[in-house]
Amino acid sequence: MPDEDRTIAEARIRELIHDFAAAFRAKDIDGVMSLFAPTVISFDLAPPLRCVGAGALRRHWDATFASLHGPVAYEIHELAIEVSDGLASSHSLNWMRGTLADGRTTERWLRWTACFREIDGRWQVTHEHVSVPIDMASGKALFGLAP
Repeated sequence: MPDEDRTIAEARIRELIHDFAAAFRAKDIDGVMSLFAPTVISFDLAPPLRCVGAGALRRHWDATFASLHGPVAYEIHELAIEVSDGLASSHSLNWMRGTLADGRTTERWLRWTACFREIDGRWQVTHEHVSVPIDMASGKALFGLAP
């Protein structure tokens, strides 16, 4: 892939990721889902172990947005993108904050990796993995870490 094409693809993917973040903040399910391929496989924080297909992922996002009341903050930090012929990967540290139904505030840093494929001229996520570190002794998630 020529450098110019790689640069254009990286810029487009960066734009799509920032559009995704804006859709997350707006709790815009259609905007969020526009990033993902119909055949996406997602490994996220909440069960199940994986979501297979856009329908399953959409139900996951619906549940996520239903659990958050009021405004949601979501930021992407340290975004890195690698592009090759028709494939790309990205990774970043993402920060979110929101209010749960019981009034508690949830705030955490997430590790996000996404694999993109160019499908019919559009870059779409075909695989994503979201995680937080765990305390190896207790097995508990460490939500209080920050870069």
